[in-house]
Amino acid sequence: MMFEPTPLAGLTIVRAEKRTDDRGYFARLWCDHDFAAADILFRPRQISTSFNHVAGTLRGLHWQVGRDSETKIVRVTSGRVWDVAVDLRPGSKTALRWFGIELDSAEHTGLLIPSGFAHGYITLTDGAEVTYLIDTPHAPAAARGARYDDPALGITWPRAPAVVAPRDLAFPPLVVQPCG
Repeated sequence: MMFEPTPLAGLTIVRAEKRTDDRGYFARLWCDHDFAAADILFRPRQISTSFNHVAGTLRGLHWQVGRDSETKIVRVTSGRVWDVAVDLRPGSKTALRWFGIELDSAEHTGLLIPSGFAHGYITLTDGAEVTYLIDTPHAPAAARGARYDDPALGITWPRAPAVVAPRDLAFPPLVVQPCG
């Protein structure tokens, strides 16, 4: 496994190293030893998935607060998405900055999103499926959100959304909400 830092501290691109032969390839998508060797303390406790029927489906921006704040790895298992993480950590030098990356099931690239970041994505293909490895079980009372088009964030999405959940559209403008 290969780990690439991003401009936002702690937000890390996780690349699988494929071993190929006549049959195809084999790649590890999670290895406790590799993460420990890279000084990344992450232990998944929950695995979740989302399936999206049409290109242009937008999910997010979501995060959890307090003791239920999540660190997660997001990986696309079918199709392609534009994945975004926003630094909401109080006192961070990159607070309110965002990072976006195209995740493609053919590449098996993941994004490690630390606690204190908001997360969202827009699908670039029909039938996109996203898998999440999460270190904390979902806690509805700790769930928070911000609008994908919040002017305080200025996220540049690669396309206009075709489908957005009413819940995601109802989030108020971000007023530097605490994450902890």
